[in-house]
Amino acid sequence: MHTVIRALSPVAVLIIWQVGSALGIIPQDRLPAPSLIAEAGWEVLSNGHLLDAIAASAQRVVIGLTIGVLIGVGLGLLVGLSKYADSIVDPNMQAIRALPLFGLIPLFILWFGIGEMPKVLLVALGALFPLYLNTSAAIRQIDPKLVETARVLGFSRLTTIRDLIVPGAMPQILVGLRQALAIAWLSLIVAEQIAATSGLGYLINNARDFLRTDIIFFGLIVYAALGLITDAIVRALERYTTRYQNR
Repeated sequence: MHTVIRALSPVAVLIIWQVGSALGIIPQDRLPAPSLIAEAGWEVLSNGHLLDAIAASAQRVVIGLTIGVLIGVGLGLLVGLSKYADSIVDPNMQAIRALPLFGLIPLFILWFGIGEMPKVLLVALGALFPLYLNTSAAIRQIDPKLVETARVLGFSRLTTIRDLIVPGAMPQILVGLRQALAIAWLSLIVAEQIAATSGLGYLINNARDFLRTDIIFFGLIVYAALGLITDAIVRALERYTTRYQNR
């Protein structure tokens, strides 16, 4: 029963929204009806603008997320494995983490201009810290007895890291990746306000200039859908890598 109610609840909201718009209770210029948003979506899909925008935005997320994964996981491994690295690296990382991410936009523009670089770096910086924090915390939680057993069995340092520490930390690293993906898409929304000439942000900005609220809403829905899709992919990967724990 509860499952049926949960499934029908969004449908009921859409129906109330549509009826309220049709009766004039909800102003169309502020909150377009779902049917108008769907028509706007078909418009940008049929003229090819939507696919071009998604391709541009996805490319920025992939590049930025890759940079964030490499730096975040790399520094997390270093800090988790070495107390000296923890003492040197972690205070600086925490200081950078305390900076307002979107407040760095003017500085990024001064440093890198208004091209692709500041957009990609903003995404990378947003994705970096969840991965760094989760990786370093996961490594610290590895049972020291397992590491000692590996040493007694003659495992090299590299083999211990590869076959014991990284697999043991992987579930929490993937949690960090899910958080990083969410922040990456959020960062992209803001990053694409920096004089973009392509991407979903550009599509939304262009719609704002022409007072197309319906396209703005549709663009935000696409952002949310892409975030949910990428999160579902990581969740599937998480279930696959932790399947042995459920046996």
